[in-house]
Formats: sequence, structure tokens, C-alpha cells
Amino acid sequence: MVSTALMPPCLDYRRYSVQAHSKALLLEFIVDSLGRSGCQVIQTTPAREAPFRITFETPLGERLGIIVYAFFANDKLTKNRPNDEHRFQVKYGSKKAGELHSLWQDPFGLYTTLFVGINPEQGFFVAADPVLHNPTKHFISIEFKQEHVDEILATGWHAWERVKRMGGEPIEVLVGGRPEHFLRYVRLEREALGEDPGHRQLLAERLDHKIDPTQPPALVWAQGRPTDSQLHVLAEEFQLTEHEVLDLISGARRLKMAVRGWVAEEHLHRSLTQVEGVERCERLDGEGGPDLRLWYQGRGPIHVECKNVLRNKTREGLARLDFQRTRASKADPCSRYYSSSDFDVVAACLHSVTERWEFCYAATQRFDAHARCHGKLSHIVRIDERWTPDPAPVLGLVTGL
Repeated sequence: MVSTALMPPCLDYRRYSVQAHSKALLLEFIVDSLGRSGCQVIQTTPAREAPFRITFETPLGERLGIIVYAFFANDKLTKNRPNDEHRFQVKYGSKKAGELHSLWQDPFGLYTTLFVGINPEQGFFVAADPVLHNPTKHFISIEFKQEHVDEILATGWHAWERVKRMGGEPIEVLVGGRPEHFLRYVRLEREALGEDPGHRQLLAERLDHKIDPTQPPALVWAQGRPTDSQLHVLAEEFQLTEHEVLDLISGARRLKMAVRGWVAEEHLHRSLTQVEGVERCERLDGEGGPDLRLWYQGRGPIHVECKNVLRNKTREGLARLDFQRTRASKADPCSRYYSSSDFDVVAACLHSVTERWEFCYAATQRFDAHARCHGKLSHIVRIDERWTPDPAPVLGLVTGL
């Protein structure tokens, strides 16, 4: 028997009173889904309290906890909306104009936050990125198409880019599944916390439904692995082997996310330092600024920004960039977009498409202007003929050589 309990004081997230007889269906779906994944639910908060807090044990004996912002998904016909549209409406409490609601993230990393629409009748869930939606307004809808529902029901697991109602919004990747793949969804959110959309979709696709959902995403090293004859200085400082350091990174989602970003910049730095004519190349660590600075054939500095492409290509086979900031100032919506003065060159990292650390380059002076925001660059970027895998012509263009 699953026990219910109120939230202990140490979990400081906002709670909402909801109708228990209605939300009970959502809670039952989640508990049943975890059971189908081979999990043993230990405790839940009552259905009258949202979001749900649930602790459970996986088939591997892991103790995990989730905070679930759950809403009903449906396909009811809506005036002036497409007939093939499904949606879930995000709403807790009363509607207040302009009020924003935080989606809680556990600072200790023990609980995983889920932001999900559930259709108990048809037997599927669709999840949005809780980081991208934090903070969120209430009484908003997240839409998806019948074709995505068909894919979820047919294969059990599906990830895709959401088509937004309004242009200019950040690209978003939704993930859906059948109940028996709910544990896989929990693991995805643990792994993909804070990732860009391209890598979120790549991670979701790697967690294919053919893979054993009970297995954790961290790599398991084979027995009898070689012993390092000389440890890296960091491994010596940590008093761990180098393999143990890598295991630690692999098993810590936030650490792995941060390392993945630095890995892309490190590969970019290595690539640029090998370009003939590049005399100096430095990595920068400023908040919100460009990633690298270099001097080319006696001229510079040239500032370079590293951006990850999205997982899906265009119909023409071109890679794409979601070229905008995640957040904008309330006073200036155009602050979401970049200008050509922010950096000189953009290096598009193709890893989420090719799964190799390779780049294409373009000068921001050749980017399209934004349609509405004067002095800003368009957020719609295709890796077209203006881009090249050889940075030398781009550096020459920037420096006027």
C-alpha cells in the first residue's frame, strides 16, 4: 500500500490546493506507470496537493524522488484551432494577470522536476522542459499534433520539436511516452537538466525504447580496467583514479551538462589554434559574453561564440540554430536577440546532429536582420552557403584581409 504524506519543511516549493477527485486520475497514472516500469512506489503526497511529490525505488534498488507538475492532456476541438491538435493547459490556483509561477528544482539534486501533460484515457504522457518554462504563466496551453500521439502509441517513446503559436519563441523539444516508459522519462529529465534543445532531443533519442529502461544512463566500467601509471593532478587532488573522476562526471547530470558545454568549447579552441594565421586563441569565462578571443594574421581581437545546432534539419537537409537567448527583459522583449556587436563569428557545433565535435563558421555581419527588432539579428538561422567548415575565410572576412 502506497502511503501519502505532507511535504516536510525542508522542501520549500509552492504548493497549490487542487480538486482531489479530479487530480487523483493523474496521480494514479503516474503511480501505475512507475509500477509498469518495475518500480516500487514508497510515498506520495495526497491528490489534493499540487505538484505531486513521489518517492520510489527502481528495479536496481535506487531511491529516487520526483516533483511532478502534472496536467490533463486532451484533444477536444477548440474554436479557431486545428482539428488534429492535442494540448495540456498549465494551471494551478486562480488566474492573475502577469503572475509568474516558479517550477521548483531541488538545489541538492535529490528530486527530479517533471512538467508533463497526461492523457489517462488514451494512455500516454507528453513532457515539456521544466527549465525552459521556469518561470511559467498559468492558464497557458502547450500544444502538439495527432501525428506525435500516433508515434507515441505506436512505438512507446518519441521526441520532437514543438511548433509554437507565436514566432520568435525559443525552440522547444517535447518528449512523449506510454506508461511503461515513465521511468525512462524520469531518467531523461535527470540527465537533460539545463541542456539546450538539440542535446535534449539527442539524449531522448539515445534512450530509445529498445534499451532496457531499468539501466541508469551512467556508463558502467568493465572489471579489470587498466590502472593509470601516472594520475592527472586533479585526480590526485580528489584522491580518485581518473576513471573514477569520469564515472563521477557521467553520474552527475548537472556536472555532465556543464562539462559537455566546456567540451564543445575545448574542441573549438583546439580547431582554431590549428588554423594557419591564428597567432593566439584564448578561452573566455565571462558571464553572457563570447566564448573565445583570437588574433588572426596580426589583426584582432576577434570574438567567437560557440552555439549548438538543433537535432532536426530542415527539409533541404540544412542544420539549424535557435539563435536567441532563453530569457528577455520584461522592459525590452528585443533583448532576447543578439546583435552583430555581441561577437564577430559564430561557430555552430554539429554534435547533436553528427555526434562528432565538428564546427561550421559564419561572420555575424552576414546574418539576416531581425524582422521586428531594429539592430538585432534574426533568430532563424540555417547553416547554408554562408557557413563553412574552414574558419580561415570567415576570419579573413572579419579582419578585412
